[in-house]
Amino acid sequence: MLGALLAVAAVISFVLGIWLRSSLLIQLGWTLGSVVVLARAITWASIRWVDLERRTRAGRAEVGGLAEEVFRLRNRGWLPKLWIEVIDDSDLPGHLASRVVSALGPNRNRTWTARTTCRQRGLYTLGPVTLFGGDPLGLFQAERHLPQTAPFTVYPRTLPLREVDLPSGYLSGGQVVRRRAQYTTTNVRTVRPYEPGDAMNRIHWPTTARRGEVYAREFELDPVADFWLLLDLHQDSHTESAADDAGPVDTTLPWLDDSPIELAPTTEEYAVTAAASLARHFLDRGRSVGLIAHGQRRVVVRPDRGERQLHKLLSSMAVLRAFGRTRIDEVLSAETNEFTRNSTLVIVTPTTSLRWIEAVRALRHRGVRALVICVEANTFGPAASSLPVVGALAAHSIPTRLLKLGDDIASALGG
Repeated sequence: MLGALLAVAAVISFVLGIWLRSSLLIQLGWTLGSVVVLARAITWASIRWVDLERRTRAGRAEVGGLAEEVFRLRNRGWLPKLWIEVIDDSDLPGHLASRVVSALGPNRNRTWTARTTCRQRGLYTLGPVTLFGGDPLGLFQAERHLPQTAPFTVYPRTLPLREVDLPSGYLSGGQVVRRRAQYTTTNVRTVRPYEPGDAMNRIHWPTTARRGEVYAREFELDPVADFWLLLDLHQDSHTESAADDAGPVDTTLPWLDDSPIELAPTTEEYAVTAAASLARHFLDRGRSVGLIAHGQRRVVVRPDRGERQLHKLLSSMAVLRAFGRTRIDEVLSAETNEFTRNSTLVIVTPTTSLRWIEAVRALRHRGVRALVICVEANTFGPAASSLPVVGALAAHSIPTRLLKLGDDIASALGG
């Protein structure tokens, strides 16, 4: 706007100078016009021949972790750039990557790093970026849009758990079969002298070195180790607390100079965090873990093991929300064929309804072991008491863990 007014003033001064035959006005018009033209040229060139490279250290992080990006702005032209404003339009909460770069010389570059503490799980987009430039007097401003984007996933928080203390008879996935296995499993029974035909990967080198003769490992049959995590996301079962009523959750990250990370005071966030922590706990112990959740869509992740399965589970839970329209009893009925004999079903739910408990009891008669993580909704906000649910589960000898607002989740899940 200021540049346009100055251009109009230059034209008026020049016309009046000719009309009034005033050399002073003519010179003023030429001067103002020259300033306008020069400022416009500098503005046009301010964002030309400029490259912006953004590199993400990792495409994912947990709640409480860091999202780190490195930006590199390069001037490929032969003219210096007086100033360039870089506006980042990423939707990651708290991601402050925008910067004003000044005095960028020809064939020079400027690098900076943006680090953001991730406080909310979800799938976000890094970018796009808009470049703004202008002249030294601020008469004109140029804009250039860079549409490149990259996805960034914030996983739910996973808390380190001690051994999840299942009651007697509820071993982690089934009892070990005390019988020699002809193939390699995760359960080493003992070591014995080498026999012809033993594979090289069965040799136990520490014992071989200590005793001076070749010893091989003997394995037991792997137990049935399928864990199913059933995450109840029915929208009518979940509630949340006012921010002032939220109890602190000890998820402080001592290596970050930032405020402690607290879970959102909602049953949804506590349930997802509990499920994610259990998934990591069981997978770290070599178990096979799957996930069932009916949130904004139906999610079924078949049981598997390893780091890849953990990322698959956490990626699914990162975007799940309590928008489901299917009650937990209906989910159990619809997915009953997924549960095999001697598998373990871990249900994480805030529901106060009793109609689903009969379905769990029926699964137990089929040999499916069950553990219920009951998120007590009435400690978060307006909701019915969880005592009838806890009492009914106890009456059927179904082990239960209680999780309240402000609880230490690791201790609550350990039992």
